[in-house]
Amino acid sequence: MNTILEVQELHVHFSASGNVTRAVDGVDISITQSETLAVIGESGSGKSALGLALLGLLPANCTVAGIVRYRGTDLLTLSESKLETIRGGKLAWVPQNPAGAMNPSMTVGAQIGEPVYLHVEKNRSVVRKKVLELLQFIRITPPEERIDSYPYSFSGGMLQRSLVAMGIAGLPEVLIADEPTKGIDIMNRQSVSALLRALREKGITLLVITHDLSFARNLADRIAVMYSGRIVEVREKKSFFNGPLHPYARGMLLSLPENGLHPIAGRTRESDKCDGGCRFRFRCTYAMERCRAEPPLITLHDGSAVRCWLYD
Repeated sequence: MNTILEVQELHVHFSASGNVTRAVDGVDISITQSETLAVIGESGSGKSALGLALLGLLPANCTVAGIVRYRGTDLLTLSESKLETIRGGKLAWVPQNPAGAMNPSMTVGAQIGEPVYLHVEKNRSVVRKKVLELLQFIRITPPEERIDSYPYSFSGGMLQRSLVAMGIAGLPEVLIADEPTKGIDIMNRQSVSALLRALREKGITLLVITHDLSFARNLADRIAVMYSGRIVEVREKKSFFNGPLHPYARGMLLSLPENGLHPIAGRTRESDKCDGGCRFRFRCTYAMERCRAEPPLITLHDGSAVRCWLYD
């Protein structure tokens, strides 16, 4: 299969007041063309930092190291000017928190049209026509009236769909969506899910960052589980939900309402990333002496991968 995006030994470290937070700590992952990969995990696991690092959108107090290859080109070696020709065009980002991500002083149509103008078409009348088509596609109607509206007049679900429209406006090959269902009701979650499935049918490769397991189950081809800055399991969606491998992944599924709402004991600690052992062992019922050494990401016979000594 054709790999379109490949990440190797990615590290994202934030520095503040003399302290270093290792948000992403040696992530390896790849995505094939037209695939939908969902990266799941609890808050603070490093999911959003991973997505932002792929597009060079992290702040100045952040150190990024590793390899991020898009069609063979390492994005981390590009100048900002060269990266800007790819970001928003070939690779696009849908941020979380639509209310905060939209500029309140610009019309929604102008914000959706900006990536069209930058990456696709310079003729303003043609840009406007394309924005009208995008508004129709994301079911914000009538588009002729809504195109000149400001964000304050849109509901949360409409704003979220507008962010998706902004993401696809530059005709990307890969769309990275960060928590696209966060903070919206169930009807709007279903609407966003249907919209992203429609993008799949158009051949767009999707990397979806989410803590919404139901959303991931409905949309993804594969699941990657992230815990404490590392990928701990990568598996085909059906196999994952039928029987996850990593103890943390099992705990995630047991915490769902349909499985009895059983919480995972304990909590993630920053110190767990620094002692060289398995980062989940202090919360794991299977922990043993060997877990004092951190396991590698072990590839199994079916192509699944899991970071746990139980599978060595």
